[in-house]
Order: sequence, then C-alpha cells, then structure tokens
Amino acid sequence: MNLKLDKIDRKILDILQSNAKITNAQLSKEIGLSPAPTLERVKKLENSGIIKSYHAKLDTDKIGMGVSTFVYATLKGHNKSNIEIFMEAINKIEEVIECHHVTGSGDFVLKVIAKDIASYQQLMLEKVSDISVVDNLQSMVILSTFKDSKVMPIPE
Repeated sequence: MNLKLDKIDRKILDILQSNAKITNAQLSKEIGLSPAPTLERVKKLENSGIIKSYHAKLDTDKIGMGVSTFVYATLKGHNKSNIEIFMEAINKIEEVIECHHVTGSGDFVLKVIAKDIASYQQLMLEKVSDISVVDNLQSMVILSTFKDSKVMPIPE
C-alpha cells in the first residue's frame, strides 16, 4: 500500500523516529491535533507498513558487545541457490545484526557485533567462514562512529 503522506504525517514520523516512547497525548500536542485523530493517523502509518516497528537502541559497549565490524562476503557463485543457503545460515547467527545484498566487489555486506576481538575471530572462523557457499570474507573493524542516526529524512 503506497500511502500519500501529508505535512502532519511527516511530522508524526519525524517525532516518532526521534522518540518512539512519546505518549499519544504529547504527540497530539506537538502536531496540533486532538488525541483521537492523532492515534488514528499513527495506526494508519503502522497498518500501511510505513512504520515497521519500534526498537530500543542499546549501547553496545554497556551490554558487553564492544567490537563492531563490517564484513564483505563474496559467494562461490552468485546464484539463487547459494544466496538462499547463505541467507539461511546468516539468519541463524545473532551477532550478524545487518545483512545487505549489494553491488560491487562483494555480494553481501554484514554488520557484526562481538564481545571482543577474540570472540569476533572465533565467530568468523567457526560460523561465518564455515558457511559452505562463502568464497571470501573481508573484514573492517569499526574504530569509532561519528554518526549513527536511524532518523530518515521524509521527502515531500
């Protein structure tokens, strides 16, 4: 369903991306509508699939997952069967928190988190590189992050 977004819908999306815990009453004040139509609009955005879910953003260091990496994965053959085998295996590895099918030098880019370098190395050796269709892996350890915004600009 492709929903036409008006100015109020875009404002709701901006606010919810920054603060998903906002109450309906506070949201309605900020957008200038009463609570009932505000809730109706939020439900419409959820039901249309524009709002997919709500999440708590965790501090990886504070939960003991201090190493983050991006990994380029190249498959032995770029065909439907190999992609399905790879995706099934990757979906079982909880430390792989993102997986993107990409163009360029690799077939996939993974974002992987681990407790420390030793844990990361063990994960890569025992789980990721052990996937039968993986041909090559190239890792990049994230040293520091200067921007990590999950707030998307919403075009008019």
